[in-house]
Amino acid sequence: MSTSNPTDKQIYDAYMLARERYAASGVDTEQALRTLAGISISLHCWQGDDVRGFESPEAGLGGGLAVTGNYPGRARNADELRRDLDKAYSLIPGTHRLNLHAIYAETGGKKVERNELRPEHFAAWVEWAREKGHGIDFNPTCFSHPLAADGFTLSNRDESIRNFWIEHCIACRKIGEYIGRTLGSPCITNIWIPDGFKDTPVDRKGPRMLLKESLDRILAEEISPQYNRDAVEGKLFGIGSESYVVGSHEFYLGYAISRRIMLCLDSGHFHPTETISDKLSAVLAFLDEVLLHVSRGIRWDSDHVVTLSDELVAIMQEIVRGGFLERVHIGLDFFDASINRVAAWVIGARSALKALLMALLEPLPLLRQLELEGDYTGRLALLEELKSLPFSAVWDYYCAQQNVPVGIQFMDCIREYERRELSQRA
Repeated sequence: MSTSNPTDKQIYDAYMLARERYAASGVDTEQALRTLAGISISLHCWQGDDVRGFESPEAGLGGGLAVTGNYPGRARNADELRRDLDKAYSLIPGTHRLNLHAIYAETGGKKVERNELRPEHFAAWVEWAREKGHGIDFNPTCFSHPLAADGFTLSNRDESIRNFWIEHCIACRKIGEYIGRTLGSPCITNIWIPDGFKDTPVDRKGPRMLLKESLDRILAEEISPQYNRDAVEGKLFGIGSESYVVGSHEFYLGYAISRRIMLCLDSGHFHPTETISDKLSAVLAFLDEVLLHVSRGIRWDSDHVVTLSDELVAIMQEIVRGGFLERVHIGLDFFDASINRVAAWVIGARSALKALLMALLEPLPLLRQLELEGDYTGRLALLEELKSLPFSAVWDYYCAQQNVPVGIQFMDCIREYERRELSQRA
């Protein structure tokens, strides 16, 4: 940044004062910014088109998922979606990843069933990611399909339907391997299914045994973690599975530990009084790595745009305080069609990064010393004082350093993009 510009000089001067304030508590802001610059968040492609994908964009959304709103400018094809993502990435400091679902395959207009998807159907995404410097993560799409209409996929009692979804997930692992090998960055392939009952079931065990058997078949072929890493994602309930979810948190926790794969914790997939921050140190006592899907549920798993909430800050604090930065993979998961979709990405990602920076600016040695000495009064006092330190000056400096808009200026860029690009879409 150039300090000859009055605005840049103001940002720089404010940062230098903030750096001194943090240094008084033993915090090196320069080191915090270097660490933050090395953290990649995986942006979810499905925010840009309301989880429609390209398989049958006009088909209804299934699996208990719902997107509300009709804000103009939804991406209608892969090129538009990539342009929207490019705009979002340009307004978010740092270098980040993409989280891609199987329904975003590009098949040249040909009908390709999900169990027949192959790496070539994602070649354009991989080439784009290579050019832009993004890693890619991947997901089987076990919803919005006729063979998921009864609410059961990998635990379906119909063997032919169950086999279809097993084959789909196997194909997705191979696609993940191709992505990781081509981009030189491991692809995390995450399995989530909507399976469950709306009302109270008699047999809770049966579907879970079928799911266990299906997952074992999916994971039977060993793939190098250098290219692909597997994760499973649980849920408390969903629309249409209010009384019983086959893939519960407890089921997948046991499965992940016993099979040495990754567990995905989605912040919207638990009871409203639960937070996933406390779960991290518990599950990482037994697992090597964890995948996070950071969302914001309001009274239920409603996938609102991530904001700088107490819960988000607590999640990032636990990652930093526990020394888990190398073991926790952070992705976003929300979809809001009531506001500008590009802005939703940018607001959510910048909020997540702000929370990470707040965590990185804590004087951990001093806080740990107070705790070890039993000085809980001093610990509480310091934690409260940290809330009023000039964090925003460090964040503004980081944005300027990374050549992205400072403050609300990013909205000027989004409004111009909306006028030039989004408003032209029918």
